[in-house]
Amino acid sequence: MGLTADICDIYREKVTLADPMFKSFGKKQTFYGPIHTVKVFEDNVLVKKSLEDIPEGSVLVVDGGGSMRCALLGDNLAAIAESRKLQGVIVFGCIRDSGEMNDMNVSIRAVATNPIKSIKKGEGEVNVPVRFANVDWKPGSWVYADEDGILITEDMLDLSVL
Repeated sequence: MGLTADICDIYREKVTLADPMFKSFGKKQTFYGPIHTVKVFEDNVLVKKSLEDIPEGSVLVVDGGGSMRCALLGDNLAAIAESRKLQGVIVFGCIRDSGEMNDMNVSIRAVATNPIKSIKKGEGEVNVPVRFANVDWKPGSWVYADEDGILITEDMLDLSVL
């Protein structure tokens, strides 16, 4: 079984399942870690800054408002996530350079791809609660993801029991 299936078997009452709307990019399929959020719309300046600033081992959750008109993350930003050893990035919106990302040791989830780059105004909010995929993403909560789905919990789970 996979990580999320095992977690659901043991911790079903403690987890919330995100709607299965994300495609997977990068070589890593499984990841988990504490959530850091950024809320933007068609502007990825704060996405880059967050990738550079959040602690190693974290997961960046990007609420891009679900926009399909441009990408919020490309291979250059994915390289930052890879070099800083971030666990993963979840984008409620689009990414680009997916072919390059698929050759990188990263785990990216996004709704779709789009070759158009975002604007660069630096507008948005960092580390605020956001809601998409029918779940609340709160800074400091934990996310667990694999090929079967994405789970959110208030606290870190004891995975030694799996």
